[in-house]
Amino acid sequence: MNDISVNRRPSWLKVELTGKGDSYQVRQLLKRLRLHTVCESARCPNIGECWGRRTAAFMILGDVCTRNCAFCAISHGKPKKPDVEEPQRVAQAVKHLGLSYAVVTSVTRDDLPDGGAGQFAQTIRAIRAINPDCKVEVLIPDFAGSAAALQVVLNEKPDVLNHNIETVPALYPYIRPQADFSRSLQLLRRAARAGMTSKSGLMLGLGETIDEVRDTMHALLDGGCQILTLGQYLPPSRKHFSEKRFVTPAEFHDLKMYGEELGFRHVESAPLVRSSYHADEQVNKYEEVKKVNGNIASC
Repeated sequence: MNDISVNRRPSWLKVELTGKGDSYQVRQLLKRLRLHTVCESARCPNIGECWGRRTAAFMILGDVCTRNCAFCAISHGKPKKPDVEEPQRVAQAVKHLGLSYAVVTSVTRDDLPDGGAGQFAQTIRAIRAINPDCKVEVLIPDFAGSAAALQVVLNEKPDVLNHNIETVPALYPYIRPQADFSRSLQLLRRAARAGMTSKSGLMLGLGETIDEVRDTMHALLDGGCQILTLGQYLPPSRKHFSEKRFVTPAEFHDLKMYGEELGFRHVESAPLVRSSYHADEQVNKYEEVKKVNGNIASC
């Protein structure tokens, strides 16, 4: 899955890549329904575990991105037209897998007038139509800053609105040259103002300082972000931006404590954490904290 030797990685980053449990069945289902997942396209190190427990993060709007971020394994180029039947196939996959929590993401589609927002909305509706008890988290691109496109998604009231900030502002020119930190922050702020449970994530080990991470956490919290994920960046190939250091489990733990003391409802922070990794459990922990805080406030 990754053409970079893992021999030099510390022990806490070494994972077994072979699938277990229902991994084969998940792969066959996705193939039959002609669906993409960020698990495969982004070469996630947790794919064996997640597919083994019959979960996957569905990636709509194809597998070719209009942007070319330095950290990402997803192909860059000219995408195909959106598949109008894709939302229904995603809903069928959710049903076959028996999911009570579905994560839907996409490539960035700057070629589309709405950035793909309409496809997100249709997918949410399709999932809920045949899986009424299933919660839906969407991990969306920035829609080129379009408030109208974002509103199309917000109108469907996903259970969680996720948009990854990815890295600290100073590294955007090197890591996300076609993105804009302020634009992403504004998206999260609009989602929070609309009453959404908002979520974001950062990769660490790209060359940022701890102070920059903390400053970014402050900015996210001020922007209304409630759930935060922090994980180690692992380059998907030798052609991608190389990691500058391996952040230790102790540092991840310290950042989790810092974030939750700061005011985040939940922070998932560990080397192998990814935005959609155990996303259902992240939200359950968030709901527990929300309930406790609500009870305290009512006393």
